[in-house]
Amino acid sequence: METIEKLGDWQGKYARWRNSDAALRAELTGYPWVENTRAPFTPARRALPMLNLALISSAGAYLDGTNSFDDGAEGDLSFREIPLEIDAEDLRYCARGYDPKFVQSDMNSLIPLDRLQEYERNGVLGRLNPVWWSFCGFIPNAARVVDTLAAEMVSRIKANEVQAALLIPASRLCHQSMGLLARELESAGIPTMTLAVEKDVMEMVRPPRTALYNGLLGAVAGLPNAREFQLRVLDESLRLIEPMDQPSIRRLSVVL
Repeated sequence: METIEKLGDWQGKYARWRNSDAALRAELTGYPWVENTRAPFTPARRALPMLNLALISSAGAYLDGTNSFDDGAEGDLSFREIPLEIDAEDLRYCARGYDPKFVQSDMNSLIPLDRLQEYERNGVLGRLNPVWWSFCGFIPNAARVVDTLAAEMVSRIKANEVQAALLIPASRLCHQSMGLLARELESAGIPTMTLAVEKDVMEMVRPPRTALYNGLLGAVAGLPNAREFQLRVLDESLRLIEPMDQPSIRRLSVVL
């Protein structure tokens, strides 16, 4: 199944948009969002307490003292593998399309390592993969997301023997990038769950599994410094991975 349906048509629209006024492009005015009609789907063969789960964030996180992501107009197609044993103060953010105030106050609002490790210790989650993946999801060229970024990330994630992946976008455009990555992962046989707060983008891109709630960009994994709220968001999302038997968007019961 194509990750971007009618790719040639989308590329033509994108080329015309790229030639539009720079100020309009900066605000994504007239941007040609990817529109898919179907989604790939890989059934989860194991329950959550038996899974090796990968965390993928598009918040643009990188280690202090290393190179940042490119914040130019075309975005950055690279990614980082970051070990779990990292302190929040050692992370920096290339924040494109979202306000970093929440994640700077509490890493877990976009990168819920503490919450997921709690679930691992309590046996709710089988195992959190020893490294997690970070990229800057503000990438307008969706075709490049698929043929370069997603292709390389899927290879690394498969090499880690990941059995399911939780994808957490940061910005509105990140929702598209994450949705495309989720489609690539499921096509490669890895079940995913994309946590989302932008319903219309998810309906257009059609990642296989989406957990949707009325949350905030920049704090998609839960309000900062609100441990119980973050745990509820993650609990509801993760517990949907196995029982879902077809591509769909599930609305969470959690509310702000």
